[in-house]
Amino acid sequence: MEFFRFDLDGSREITQYNSRNASISPIIRNKTATIGCIHLKDNSVLGMHPATCPQLFLIVDGEGWVKTAGGEQVAVQKGTAVYWSEGETHESGSYLGMTAIVIEGPDLDPHTYLKPLE
Repeated sequence: MEFFRFDLDGSREITQYNSRNASISPIIRNKTATIGCIHLKDNSVLGMHPATCPQLFLIVDGEGWVKTAGGEQVAVQKGTAVYWSEGETHESGSYLGMTAIVIEGPDLDPHTYLKPLE
């Protein structure tokens, strides 16, 4: 048995797209999928950028917001999954802190497995 960390102390800072107080713990990156754990601290933003491929943002702790280009901030919390299609420009952030697992890949389609938020 081996142990690894994917918490804030095991992460690296994200500075692209004018991001602030944001970091990532990469988990896997290959031709099929990229998975990482995003850590958004208090008063954070992961700046506006296009999804390079289908992307699923699974909030596992805390609360925050997401938005698309030209859109309003939409509140999200633990247990919410947000899907962005390839090329969709988006941004996320938190006033109090939020942790999310991000999954990216060309074959990603949450409609197959996840229940839509009502």
